[in-house]
Amino acid sequence: MSTIKLHDKYFKPYISKEKIEQTVQRMVKEIAKDCKDETPIFIGILNGCFIYVADFIRLYPKNCEVSFVKLASYNGLESTGKVNELVGVNVDLTDRTVIILEDIIDTGNTLQKIYDIFKNQKVKSLKIATLFFKPDVFTKALPIDYIGLSIPDEFIIGYGLDYNDLGRNLDSIYKITTHKMTNIVLFGPPGAGKGTQATKLKEKYNLVHISTGDVFRFNIKNETELGKLAKSYMDKGDLVPDEVTIKMLEDEVEKNPNAKGFIFDGFPRTIDQAKALDAFLNEKGEIINGMVALEVPEDLLVERLLERGKTSGRPDDQDEDKIRNRFNEYNTKTAVLKDYYDNQNKYFGANGVGSIDDITERLSTIIDSL
Repeated sequence: MSTIKLHDKYFKPYISKEKIEQTVQRMVKEIAKDCKDETPIFIGILNGCFIYVADFIRLYPKNCEVSFVKLASYNGLESTGKVNELVGVNVDLTDRTVIILEDIIDTGNTLQKIYDIFKNQKVKSLKIATLFFKPDVFTKALPIDYIGLSIPDEFIIGYGLDYNDLGRNLDSIYKITTHKMTNIVLFGPPGAGKGTQATKLKEKYNLVHISTGDVFRFNIKNETELGKLAKSYMDKGDLVPDEVTIKMLEDEVEKNPNAKGFIFDGFPRTIDQAKALDAFLNEKGEIINGMVALEVPEDLLVERLLERGKTSGRPDDQDEDKIRNRFNEYNTKTAVLKDYYDNQNKYFGANGVGSIDDITERLSTIIDSL
């Protein structure tokens, strides 16, 4: 389960599929025990209850019947307070035990309408079984016979519940969340000016800049446990495992609990790292807002790096073959990550040619749109 976006809102994991299944099974046992030798008629309140009713009926161990009514009182995130009967009961309920299967009860307006519908039906008994109940906002003096889970007054979707018609097909429950952070993955080939732009962007947006290279150097220099572990691999000429790199980055995030967001520079470099970063942020109710990549023609970058090599002292800036090998490595890794983020509509390319201020403006336009 991970944070998802429906229309203009974000929703984070709340109640698992397994927890829902356990709750429905418990309710089935309770109701079957109370009904004894009766054949109850279960009535579902559409649209949200259709998955709940289907799962409930399949588990019910005795004879029963099922029907539906359709009521509406929600528009977007808010209950309108006005319930309109759209489809009524079309079966004879005289002297029957009727059990209403509701997906969720909050204010009780829908429940009141249900009682109004059935008060003249001459039923033997009327009982209510709701999967979810919001006691904090319930305003009616009406009995609720069976409650699956009591939850706070938060807007939820999934398992039949929707936000403007989306989300019903989710097998778990998600609740609305407001992201507090802006988290950017900043990519750019060698010589594109990524470090310069990261410095300007972190100042402009008050973000924390996390450079993988800087984090490695800090941990190794200060001989932290992770630094020693990383160095043990590096001394043997081995690649540092993803889990070590990821733990270093997680520690950096944890050091800044009040940050407005992060610029991840040089990380992730693989799909596994990208998935691990998503999972870590999802646990905090946060997401990567976008991958922003500086795009500069390779030949221009070669010229820049060769010129830089005259003063930088870096041997890999002085050999064109080595420079182009670095580009090949970058393009290979970026192509894979580009697809990963593009599939989430989170990849944004920015023209990296021009003055520093012009490039900053282009990057800012992208970040503002996120």
